[in-house]
Amino acid sequence: MKKEITIPQSWKGKDLTLNLGAINDYDITWFNGQLVGSKPNAGMLRNYNIPNELVKVGKNEITVLILDIGNKGGIYGNPDNIVIGYSKEATISLAGKWKYKKDKFDQNSLSHPPMWDISVAQNRPTVLYNAMINPLLPYGIRGAIWYQGESNAGRAMQYRKLFKALINDWRDAWGQGNFPFYFVQLANFMKRSNKPTDDSWAHLREAQTMALELPNTGMAVTIDIGNAKDIHPKNKQEVGRRLALNALAKTYGKDIPYSGPMYKSMKNEGSKIRLQFTNTDKGLKVKGDKHLKGFAIAGKDKKFVWAKAKIDGNEVVVWNSKIKNPVAVRYAWASNPLCNLYNGADLPASPFRTDTW
Repeated sequence: MKKEITIPQSWKGKDLTLNLGAINDYDITWFNGQLVGSKPNAGMLRNYNIPNELVKVGKNEITVLILDIGNKGGIYGNPDNIVIGYSKEATISLAGKWKYKKDKFDQNSLSHPPMWDISVAQNRPTVLYNAMINPLLPYGIRGAIWYQGESNAGRAMQYRKLFKALINDWRDAWGQGNFPFYFVQLANFMKRSNKPTDDSWAHLREAQTMALELPNTGMAVTIDIGNAKDIHPKNKQEVGRRLALNALAKTYGKDIPYSGPMYKSMKNEGSKIRLQFTNTDKGLKVKGDKHLKGFAIAGKDKKFVWAKAKIDGNEVVVWNSKIKNPVAVRYAWASNPLCNLYNGADLPASPFRTDTW
């Protein structure tokens, strides 16, 4: 990608900072043909120093080579943060049109091709286990935390068995009983839908939740701290805090809330459905809005529509006047849902569905 900019006379002799925001995934960046920086990760902000000897009054050219290994590649983020300048007050916006040329990456064009296929090597049978788990088996273990990747999102039914099998296998391999295993449910990601969907990410979150059937497990829900445009959201501190709540409560015996509301059961009340929950510490509440968001309801035709919902004690009542005989409710059932049900400990409710369709 290339962009031409005009540097004013008043900037002569100034060292500049080039801010490109986040780039998906790898970049090499030049200013007037001179290398000024490179970073290997989509989550890194590109802030590159431009020494004054590279800066010319008048026309200057920024060139960025981008290697995308998944999702949608390129420069993305808030346009207000994509600038060049020497202070907050003296900047030129780089948002808008760029020239670009798109090529399919050809490993054979490299002088030293990679020794393995980056897209599949870590997924081959035995690779991760033999390289990263088996060498640890001679050592004692206190517990494990697990942050799930997303490559399984299209295989949720398989993951129901696969994730439990991994946990049981690790416990068998170490031979120290059912040591604690705490994991992170998939965060919200991708474009938000304006109508109820049946999303693969929702099904994988459900598969993750099913691992709680195993003893000594815990889950950190992160449906509220993801990023629609970044598959690697930056707020890892809150992820860690929610995992720590599980450990403090379940492993170290602290009497503290450790989970947001979890769906327990439902019952029909005419044209409405009443939902029961566990982990309602200090009561259910709405966060950030006067009204509950994220609930959908359906009749026997299995066609979901958005529903109204209200908190009634530690329960939630859900309805839509057009659905006279509702049979199922879904909550936060999307890759990036708008949802706001929490408990008194400010922990979000886990996505769920009452049906098995």
